[in-house]
Amino acid sequence: MQTNPFQIVVPKPIFPSLINLPAVHRPPQSTPLLKPPRAISISTPNGSTTPTTTVSTIDVVDDSVAAFWDYQFLFVSQRSETTEPVTLRVVEGAVPPEFPSGTYYLTGPGLFSDDHGSTVHPLDGHGYLRAFSFDKINGDEVKVKFMAKYVKTEAQVEEHDPVTGAWRFTHRGPFSVLKGGQKVGNTKVMKNVANTSVLSWGGRLLCLWEGGDPYEIEPETLATVGKVKLMEGCDPVVESGGGGGSGVWDVAARLLKPILYGVFKMPPKRLLSHYKLDTCRNRLLMMSCNAEDMLLPRSHFTFYEFDSTFKEVAKQEFTIPDHLMIHDWAFTDTHYILFANRIKLDVVGAMTAVCGTTPMITALSVNPSKDTSPIYLLPRFPNEVNYNRDWRVPIEAPSQFWLLHVCNAYENLDENGNSEIQIHGSACSYEWFNFQKLFGYDWQSSKLDPSVMNINGSQSKTLPHLVQVSINLDANGNCQRCDAEPLNEWNNSSDFPVINPAFSGSKNKYIYAAASSGSRSALPSFPFDMVVKLNASTKSVHKWSVGSRRFIGEPTFIAKGSEEDEGYILVVEYAVTVQRCYLVILDSKKIGAADALLARLEVPKQLNFPLGFHGFWASDE
Repeated sequence: MQTNPFQIVVPKPIFPSLINLPAVHRPPQSTPLLKPPRAISISTPNGSTTPTTTVSTIDVVDDSVAAFWDYQFLFVSQRSETTEPVTLRVVEGAVPPEFPSGTYYLTGPGLFSDDHGSTVHPLDGHGYLRAFSFDKINGDEVKVKFMAKYVKTEAQVEEHDPVTGAWRFTHRGPFSVLKGGQKVGNTKVMKNVANTSVLSWGGRLLCLWEGGDPYEIEPETLATVGKVKLMEGCDPVVESGGGGGSGVWDVAARLLKPILYGVFKMPPKRLLSHYKLDTCRNRLLMMSCNAEDMLLPRSHFTFYEFDSTFKEVAKQEFTIPDHLMIHDWAFTDTHYILFANRIKLDVVGAMTAVCGTTPMITALSVNPSKDTSPIYLLPRFPNEVNYNRDWRVPIEAPSQFWLLHVCNAYENLDENGNSEIQIHGSACSYEWFNFQKLFGYDWQSSKLDPSVMNINGSQSKTLPHLVQVSINLDANGNCQRCDAEPLNEWNNSSDFPVINPAFSGSKNKYIYAAASSGSRSALPSFPFDMVVKLNASTKSVHKWSVGSRRFIGEPTFIAKGSEEDEGYILVVEYAVTVQRCYLVILDSKKIGAADALLARLEVPKQLNFPLGFHGFWASDE
């Protein structure tokens, strides 16, 4: 990636030399639980070797060495899978008897190193699906059972030997370079690992990835059914962004397509991992972009809407004359909303990436050339639009930010036809966001450096934080005002905002997110260690902290009653000092109170898993 004057200068790490976590080989067994992981030996700066079982129990409240180890333990590979459900032990509190029946699915990477010297970026780690099933016993007792299996993608099947249990990475993936495999001439770039998000819709369970077809999973056993071609067999439509096909970028696209599709085996359309649920219309909304758009200064986006039977009921295409990278997006009753995360082609990086000496992502870098943040309001139902505003012209938010995630957006229309759009999400600065340093992974050394994810002060505006974007349009669709500010003036490092899903696309009051307390000087910003509950009406903020040297992932809301905040929060606790994972149940109404914690359930140590990405609650009702 080219250096630019806007890129943040990271101070020299205060951590010891970075480590490479070696693979742990476990042959398959017939018992439900495989052997526990062997202690990992880590080389320390003085050349000595310390087993992790010793390091992880150091009685240290907070210092740089402990922080370094803690971060590494979030990304230790788990090769074990369950062959049948395992009942979890409640170690604190009790599962409420009225807790609804259903399954909490959590996906994320499970493997970071093979048996031949190669390691991969967490975003390139094979998808490892975790399932926590809640079943009522005798009407007043709830048992929670756990299962975990790898998604058997094409890449996983090729790289894993089920007989010996050995792994050999053959696919590069967008963020990694193989050490023990083929570099030059390796065109296996689009490594669909199905590790980013999970969805239960229309009776089907899907694992999604940022750039390929989802994989269907059998809900009861977690067995992989196969790849799902959601974007095939659809009638072609005229692009809403139209225009001739003889421009210079159209010619470039035609030249690129045979290379990307044929040589690098990229799908023509890349389905994004983030989807939306329109609860009012009972629709699933999904979005894709074209493969060649990653290298061209224009972007094609296709939006799909499916009914409850997975029948496609709407499809629209848009062409935007800008080079964008979209990870998450929003919708309202009348619009699809895209925040223009602007990128540019790095010519030198592209050449080295094609040669296989650098990751494919080095072909791109962020483009902070504008001081504002463009926001595109795309008509969801063009035939129902009452104004002639050109959607190709973006709304310009007055400050520059890189959007990470959206939890909700809604639109209010007054009697005069004026509308107000509110969007709640998380964002960071272009300075902090670095394609080659996400999660602190250094592809040159294959190490994890937590200092990249942490800068002095957990309230720095460059860090991921919660934002509220307000857009006012007049009856003709002209923008009268656009503001972007920290949500509830909460500036702590935060991400993964969620709401009660029943309010998706409608006005909501409460937002829940994972956040950092900033209590650790060496890890002030990430990983997150508390759940925050924000009231958008009263501007209040309530917090629940997981405790010292423990971290959390994305929270998930499970509704119980008619009130918006009546229900439960599920979140996984990663107790790195004891190398254990816990499923935590919180009372969503009592976040901030002493009795917010309802139950903590322990995952068996031999099934301790790495940090997950996104989850989904599938109710049995």
